[in-house]
Amino acid sequence: MDYVTASSVMTVVMLLAFLGIIWWAFSSKRSEAFLDAARLPFEDHAPALRNPDRHSGRQP
Repeated sequence: MDYVTASSVMTVVMLLAFLGIIWWAFSSKRSEAFLDAARLPFEDHAPALRNPDRHSGRQP
């Protein structure tokens, strides 16, 4: 197998992998999980800091 043939085969393999990822990402089975992940930044579950001085860079 020469370089051109191997390069062509890898191009086809990568195209199929790309199309598989696109199909997986836009499948209807995954839509609810992606919607939940999209809402995460807007949820208020931030943990309270126990010692805020430790994280501010101030020395005690």
